[in-house]
Formats: sequence, C-alpha cells, structure tokens
Amino acid sequence: MWDPVAYAVYADERSRPFIELISRVGAVDPDYVVDAGCGSGELTAELATRWPRATVEGFDSSPAMITKARGLGTSVRFAVADAETWRPDRPVDVIVSNALLQWVPGHRAVLEHWMEALAAGGWLAFQVPGNYDAPSHVAIRELCASRAWSDKLGDYQRLAEVDDALGYCDLLNQGGTQVDAWETTYVHVLKGENPVLDWVSGTALRPILDRLDHGDQRRFKSDLGELLAQAYPARTYGTLFPFRRVFVVAQK
Repeated sequence: MWDPVAYAVYADERSRPFIELISRVGAVDPDYVVDAGCGSGELTAELATRWPRATVEGFDSSPAMITKARGLGTSVRFAVADAETWRPDRPVDVIVSNALLQWVPGHRAVLEHWMEALAAGGWLAFQVPGNYDAPSHVAIRELCASRAWSDKLGDYQRLAEVDDALGYCDLLNQGGTQVDAWETTYVHVLKGENPVLDWVSGTALRPILDRLDHGDQRRFKSDLGELLAQAYPARTYGTLFPFRRVFVVAQK
C-alpha cells in the first residue's frame, strides 16, 4: 500500500521534475486538464494554479493517496482510478503524468489511448524514472534473488521497464504529432543516516514490503540498507544520489 508520509520525505526533489515537465507544455487556456497518477495531490494543485479557468482532475490507483489529496481543500476533483482502464467522458486538453507509467505493464498502449483522448491541439506530458539499472535498483533485485529472500521474493520483477527518449519519440511521432523528448540526470544531495534507503522506501520498495510481514519488512530494509550504504557512500556534506529521468511532451 502506498504511504503518503514516506513518499513525501523528499517532496522537493520529487517535485522538481514535475515543474520542469509542465514548463514545456504550451497550453494557454485549456478547458479540461487531467493529472494521471496524481499521488497525494499537491502537484496537481499546481495545475489548477497555472490554469485557473480549467476543470482539473486527478486520479490515482491508491485510495490512501486520494484520501490525502481530497483533504487539501483545492478546487481539483480527485478519484480512485487505474491508468489502464481510465477513460475520460470528453476530450482532454492536457494530460500530465508524473512518475506513474513505470508501474504500468502496458504503458505503451496506455500512452496511445491517452493520445486518442486528447482534443485537437491537446498536450500529453509525462516523465518516468530511467534508473532501472541504477545501483539502488540492482541491489533490490539482487537481494530479492538472494538465498535469504528468494523463497519469499524470488519471483519479484519490476513491473515495466521504460523506454528512452528515442523510443517514446518513435511511439508518439505519428499523424502530425509534435514530440519534445529529453533525459536528465539529477544528482540529489541527500541528508540522513541512510537516505537512499529512505528514498526507495517511498517508491520502489512499496510492492515488495506489501508482500512481507512487519518483522520481515524490518529485516529486508536492514539488509538492503547495508548494500545501499556501500553503493552510495556518505560524504561530509551528504550522500550523492544520481537519478536519471525521461521526459516527453507531445502536442496532438
């Protein structure tokens, strides 16, 4: 189950890609804006601030996240929905998706559905982590496959390996669509005793921890913490955590 508190630990670092993504969306006065995978809603509220005359909606598959979002007191309408089955009841002017599609096995088909759902001249903007081969995720996969954990987690697979910027250009550059795609590697300087463990505890570890009881959760995080401390040694000023992300903005 998604934990809004754990996810919010590095809220500033997680919000930066969202702000940079929507800065490339050229919609001037959209009527209908949707945030797909809105999480706890704080960033969705930024869309309502940018386009105050628009109807802004956010959906997420996590009831806990939507409960948190509904408590913000914004004009945004929030709903529990799944990205693979969500369908709007009218054409959408802007669809934004921030760090969602890496969890969706059929996300290429989802992107095609979203493009179909756009109004003429509408915008699709999304970003996904491109850190599948980063030391943090390699350590998670290797630990799941280790002798200590393979009986419980040996079948663990990351749900969806994302494309690079070129792959998404090939997918979406059809029928006159204009695509702007790029990649950025952020070097986050994290504070704390084992901050990379804290980071992945709010994201990549969620489906793993959901399969374990409380005692095993503590043991797994302890084992992983040792691996991550070796992979990301602390400096005097903090721990460097490189994080690659893939950005795509397409206008229909």
